[in-house]
Amino acid sequence: MIGRKQKLLALDIGSSEIKVVEVSDTGTGIAFTGYASAKIDSQNETIFAIKEILRHAGFKTKRCITSVSGRSVIVRYVNMPQMPAEDLKQAIKFEADKYIPFEVDEVVMDCQILENNVAKGEGDQVEMKVLLVAVKKSLIDEHLALLQEAGLQSTIIDVDAFSIGNAFEMRARAQGAAASEKVVALIDIGSNKTNINILKGGTSCFTREVYLAGNDFTEAVSRKFNMDKPEAEKLKCEPGDRTTEVEEAILPTLDDLGNEIQLSFDYFENQFDRSVEDVYVSGGSAHLPGLQRAFEGAFEKSVVFWNPIEVVDIKSDRIDQKAITNYASQLAVTAGLASRVRKW
Repeated sequence: MIGRKQKLLALDIGSSEIKVVEVSDTGTGIAFTGYASAKIDSQNETIFAIKEILRHAGFKTKRCITSVSGRSVIVRYVNMPQMPAEDLKQAIKFEADKYIPFEVDEVVMDCQILENNVAKGEGDQVEMKVLLVAVKKSLIDEHLALLQEAGLQSTIIDVDAFSIGNAFEMRARAQGAAASEKVVALIDIGSNKTNINILKGGTSCFTREVYLAGNDFTEAVSRKFNMDKPEAEKLKCEPGDRTTEVEEAILPTLDDLGNEIQLSFDYFENQFDRSVEDVYVSGGSAHLPGLQRAFEGAFEKSVVFWNPIEVVDIKSDRIDQKAITNYASQLAVTAGLASRVRKW
């Protein structure tokens, strides 16, 4: 367990922005003792941006927690015969080729028992629900090489969707929310993808990445107003007195995204015979004009915009508290990574 006085960096390497917080365990929660971010126009700028952040931010540690995502990351929820946790990792190696589209020797795998005694398989054998995560070794190698070049020491590599779930659960615990079997959907809208994570009683039961997100909204604004991408991005984020026009421009894309999310809800509900009860939205495009109305119409559920750093102690002597609070909806992955500094 990481000592309370030790610090870690939570590093979110996005497709258009790098975000880093320095985090420490306070004993009752976590504290952000440093924060920095940098925009990037392409992945080729990633290493330069990280080095620049580290050069100017004055962080006190090089130890970091990061995450991966994308098509090289496979998440599956599978039923397996009931067995002790210590036997599962060996057994999963022989079952994995049924569930992942890569050769087993091409991936790094991990697994976790989610629920025991969920069903009976062949011969009335009792089964358990297992989370299987497989990441292509090439992605892990590239990720570690990037961190090493930046002078960072990796301690944990997580998955974006699970980090968002960890941020949500950290917030719930800190607010004293009683554990329940309630089903909630977390929707995080980034630049090039939207993460969906459906939790039942705090346990992830379904994840999916939809490659429809902020850049598609910017493209819609660019076409509507015949302007270049930087201008369209600025207008999308700060529409001012053109809010109605911007909403009209992005509405078809909003509808498409809402339909994709609803398909995920339908799949989950068919698998688990449970309905998604609440929808929580975060990400850089969370507050787009018309998004709440479009989503509530598509899902027929209320949509909640939540603050992933609401329960974090922000050290105002080192961080502009107002600025980071205004930026909070974009910090779900970062906050979830930061929560790993302590064991709840």
